[in-house]
Amino acid sequence: MRIEERTRSRWVDQPAHVSRRPDLRLGARSLLDRWGGVATDRLTATHTVRTSTAEYTLVLNAPEWLGRRGVGEALRDAVAELRAIDLTYGPGRPQSLVSRLRRGEISAESYAPLADLVNRCAAMRAATDGWFDAWAVPGGFDPGGLLGGWAVERAATRLREAGVHDYAVVTGADLVVRGHAPHGGPWRVAVHHPDGDRAPLVLEMTAGAVGTSGVSGRRDHVVDPHTSEPARQMTAATVVGPDLAVADAYATALYAAGPAGLSWFADGSNYRPLFAHRHRSPGRPSSTRH
Repeated sequence: MRIEERTRSRWVDQPAHVSRRPDLRLGARSLLDRWGGVATDRLTATHTVRTSTAEYTLVLNAPEWLGRRGVGEALRDAVAELRAIDLTYGPGRPQSLVSRLRRGEISAESYAPLADLVNRCAAMRAATDGWFDAWAVPGGFDPGGLLGGWAVERAATRLREAGVHDYAVVTGADLVVRGHAPHGGPWRVAVHHPDGDRAPLVLEMTAGAVGTSGVSGRRDHVVDPHTSEPARQMTAATVVGPDLAVADAYATALYAAGPAGLSWFADGSNYRPLFAHRHRSPGRPSSTRH
């Protein structure tokens, strides 16, 4: 799978209230934080859309020359892409391409985007030693573990094609960012742990994605593909990298595999785990941070 650019980010190991405040919070009740001023030559817009399977928030920091009409058109294009993916590929829709593929009515090669989706799932199954397996579900193929990230990346492409190169697109506790936030600096992202006594991990990013599993506090949402039972040895996993579909699939697999999954992130990889929290046990640390 070709990666066009490496993630550009750094993390600040301190509570979010120290120094500069974050722009976005993952896993917290409030997603957006107040920005410390907006550049005078920029237009900002925030829009939230809900499909049948997910909620997406788009934050645009657009150049003034694009105009309000251009910003509105960019938002409409991106939202249309998210809705179209929900309608066309949603596993829960009986007439979606994924459902038709599961019933054997079409092949993956019938539609280029469907083939891309299937190939991505196959690549992630190989990359995670089978811990991410879109075929190890009742009824057959289900790309849900990376479909949301795939949708976000395609919506982000629409934004860039419309002339917006500074943006954030968030779904749940996952996001893609590019360029700069409205205050003119890198996007500051706080990743909150479901345990309220832990300080959030604060990232400063100008390009890349954050994929999480368990950070929002959900339980039994990841199934061990080898046993078909809920994966319960981890409480949270977070992976950063260039592409959200890949990062999200890695986070899901790491949540299922536990610490053994850290071996997937070899030196030179475009993806890295930020932390992997295990359930606490006597005499054993509860988290691993890289």
